[in-house]
Amino acid sequence: MATAKAVQQGADAAPHVFELFVTKGFCGFELSAVTHVLCRANQLMTQELFAWRFVSSEPGLVSGKDGMLVRAEPAIPDHGFGDAMIVVGGDRARADTWLARVRAMQRRNLPVVLLSDAATAYIRAAKAPPGKLTTHWRDVFTLQETGYFPNLTSRFAEKSDGIVTAAGAGATSELVIGLIAPWMEPAQVAELGNQLLLHTIRKGDAEQPKDIADNAGLFDARVTEAIRLMENSIAEPMSMAELTEQAGLSTRHLERVFRKVFNDTPAKFYKRLRARKARAMIEETLMPMVEIAVATGFGSSDTLARAVREEYGVTPSKMRARKKINLMGQGEP
Repeated sequence: MATAKAVQQGADAAPHVFELFVTKGFCGFELSAVTHVLCRANQLMTQELFAWRFVSSEPGLVSGKDGMLVRAEPAIPDHGFGDAMIVVGGDRARADTWLARVRAMQRRNLPVVLLSDAATAYIRAAKAPPGKLTTHWRDVFTLQETGYFPNLTSRFAEKSDGIVTAAGAGATSELVIGLIAPWMEPAQVAELGNQLLLHTIRKGDAEQPKDIADNAGLFDARVTEAIRLMENSIAEPMSMAELTEQAGLSTRHLERVFRKVFNDTPAKFYKRLRARKARAMIEETLMPMVEIAVATGFGSSDTLARAVREEYGVTPSKMRARKKINLMGQGEP
């Protein structure tokens, strides 16, 4: 790869083109993160070093799940490849719409990045792809619950055979910076991170913060420790007496802290954590309700149903019905 100095000497050279593959229901947050980083990098380098274009298996105006619209070019088989391809995640990230193009990029030794839902779709479609793989921690959990994926990790990114699977979401900006760093000087990479207001630029092999307590900077140490204890005992919930003893706080003190931070009691917060995990298992797996109830500490399907209905206003059966097509691997056309 060329160094930043070499690139600057050839200011008239063609820009490096990123092909951004989108499908209906794409994640606008991830797409914006990609284009914003590339745009900022061009401004910093005072030249059009990077360019991008939108492509899709359904060209024309493509709508994202958050209302964003992009005009995409047709993804013509074996034609018009960019220097790199990024498949954006989204609610309908079906591998059959872009997997052939991914394979064609592989044959040309051109890099491919699959973000969040796209990475998940690839892992499912390829069954057991070789090499390390990752995706958003939410899907890592459900994949591990529903199949045998020995090479699956919870890192931000993994590269195998020319394909980068990545967590996407809020880590997308850092990933794109890592992709374009070879064409920039280290000081320019650092300045780009500063301009994007990134406190730090994490490497792809860093572990994702899978639980609330992993973001220790959000709360003080006492709250973080209490949340960590809750998250580590979802299947076998602790009593408040056990929790406060292990956290080193009195019950009254813990309740006062939770009221201040979450405007809630520790017990209700704990129950919400369990309901959140139950929702992920209901929507993303085919596990029987009674097994989900046991795995989330509710004990019975009736208790699970009450907790889910209280938290989300819908029964577990109706919650699962909304995801039935995707669960059966028959994504919407």
